[in-house]
Amino acid sequence: MRKVFRAVALLLVLGSCGGNYSAPRNLDNACGLADERPKYYRAMQAAERRWGVPVHVQMAVIHQESKFIGNARTPYRFALGVIPMGRQSSAYGYSQALDDTWREYQEETGRNGARRDRIQDATDFMGWYFVKSEERLGIHRADARNQYLAYHEGRAGFARGSHRAKPWLMAVSDRVASRSETYRTQLENCRRR
Repeated sequence: MRKVFRAVALLLVLGSCGGNYSAPRNLDNACGLADERPKYYRAMQAAERRWGVPVHVQMAVIHQESKFIGNARTPYRFALGVIPMGRQSSAYGYSQALDDTWREYQEETGRNGARRDRIQDATDFMGWYFVKSEERLGIHRADARNQYLAYHEGRAGFARGSHRAKPWLMAVSDRVASRSETYRTQLENCRRR
């Protein structure tokens, strides 16, 4: 009996260490998302308190970048359609942060143990990145459309206007802004319940 108890306890401990990398059931409903994954919502609230980036903006960008899948990666590139040539970029995790940008975040914030597949770290990273974009580019941290463009293109690319030559990206940024506004309205309404 004692061995069974130990085995069950060990399984519970190991199970709690693993990440939940599946997407939430309803990505179109901010209230449902917050109810289903309260840990996500708390992480976004903490980033909002620390960095001033609204929860609905974080939600919209994470939705676009990873659909809330913690171990999301970019697709593989193939030569001649069949020979794998590695991934499109080093983007990884909820926020799809690149290796170099993630290291910069860790160094500047002193969060050396931060991981891209941990929602608390990913939302904190996003808050940090948006504040840097506001400081360097003048993009308000609540401006989901332009923050997303600077996030996707990098601050130097945004400053050069590289996004203007990409109609598909401009359309994506419009969808991010629309989703942010939808999430904002939904969160206001679910708080009133």
